[in-house]
Amino acid sequence: MDQTIRINAWCGPRNLSTALMYAFDNRPDCIAFDEPLYAFYLLNSPARAYHPGAEDIICNMEGDPAKLTDFMLGDFPKPVVFFKQMTHHLLDIDRSFMEKMKNIILTRDPFDMIPSFAKVVPNLTIEDIGYKDQLALKEYLNSKGQDVLVVDSKKLQENPSEVLGRLCEFCGITFDEKMLKWEAGPKDSDGIWAPYWYESVHKSTHFLPYKPKEEPFPEALYPLLEECNIYYDALTAI
Repeated sequence: MDQTIRINAWCGPRNLSTALMYAFDNRPDCIAFDEPLYAFYLLNSPARAYHPGAEDIICNMEGDPAKLTDFMLGDFPKPVVFFKQMTHHLLDIDRSFMEKMKNIILTRDPFDMIPSFAKVVPNLTIEDIGYKDQLALKEYLNSKGQDVLVVDSKKLQENPSEVLGRLCEFCGITFDEKMLKWEAGPKDSDGIWAPYWYESVHKSTHFLPYKPKEEPFPEALYPLLEECNIYYDALTAI
């Protein structure tokens, strides 16, 4: 009988997802994978035209959804497997594989997230950032009798040990203090897109305290903010 604990962290971009991956990757009993569905997403969405490094990602990663789900449900050398996922990468993949895994949703206040992501990807739409997809995924999993833990990145920054402890309990594993600190610099688990996205997280050694943004919110992005807030509020409602 397979005793492997497989964890999907369904994230949006700029949600502290890479720091969360580093926390799990620092556990001696865990192996972490960075966005295994990225190439599939690029092959099947307009994002291929504007995501930095898209062609390298497509050339170096598996893009067949059947092979990807087989891989995620396959054998691994450690008992805990962590998959950092972007929710909007799912597109039309058969989601039944998730029923054999632990699923958490990592989200972030759109007011904090949107300006950060817009610096790298221009002309953002709601399809690029996953709030609508996160709520739909939660509803899908709940309809299949699956519990989903929603984690707000701000709370993770404010109290990492408490939130990680709750996350570990949900996943059926023991919290490990090693999840609170990691070495600075690139990691073996990094995707090949790290040079475009991970400059800040590579300087980190722990979850940095939350700080409100000092820059004014871009006026042109307010319509997108209002749209995202509908889904974010529903997702984080108690």
